[in-house]
Amino acid sequence: MSTYTVKQVARLSGVSVRALHHYDALGLLRPSSVGANGYRYYSQADLQRLQQVLFYRELETPLRDIQAALDDPGFDAAAALRHHRVRLAAEAQRYDRLVRVIDQTLETLNGDETMSDKQMFQGFSPEKQAAHEAWLIENYGGDMPERIAGSKAGLRCWTKTDGEDFQAEARGIETDLAAALSQGAPVESGMVTAIMRRHWDWVGRAWNRAPDPGAFAGLGRLYLEVPEFTERYEAVAPGLTEYLAEAMRAFAAGKG
Repeated sequence: MSTYTVKQVARLSGVSVRALHHYDALGLLRPSSVGANGYRYYSQADLQRLQQVLFYRELETPLRDIQAALDDPGFDAAAALRHHRVRLAAEAQRYDRLVRVIDQTLETLNGDETMSDKQMFQGFSPEKQAAHEAWLIENYGGDMPERIAGSKAGLRCWTKTDGEDFQAEARGIETDLAAALSQGAPVESGMVTAIMRRHWDWVGRAWNRAPDPGAFAGLGRLYLEVPEFTERYEAVAPGLTEYLAEAMRAFAAGKG
């Protein structure tokens, strides 16, 4: 039976070595064996479990819930796949609607078509935004609902240029942090601390208030748990999500 090293699994799946180590530490995906040389070896069954993990992550299932599902003695892999298929098909339809909205908007901008105000917002998912807000409220409680409302109020005042500058700064932070990761810079280094200071200010702009250390570190954990964030950062550089979360934790600890 074929076995695979962690690097081979990373190449096959697109999951970073750092993330696979993280899954191992959590007990979410442990290799079937560890050689005398310390190398992790994954079996075909391990690959199938990893595939399930990735399907659940695509559907924004928290890691702790994925582990509970996969470790349930009554877990049925085929039934889970059928369930994934139903939900992903629904998402595919939603993305198809979003693509049509983009096409209609482009045609409207070109003067070839006129679309109603309602059509401009078809296909967007208020459920995803609501889920992110619920995560913050569940984990931090207190005045979090008021903070979220304040953030939304601030964003409504932004101009188009404000939004473009905000996105440009995000890309700059991600690029610079990826460079620090590639150089092996510790998260407590001066280089990473300077990038995190920019990220702290960037988050403050989005929240319409200065972050507090606990919420800033918590946002890093949210990046790790929500697939759409993980996909964004891993597309910039493999391992960037975990590196960013750890850098945010270290920076927040210095603020505390």
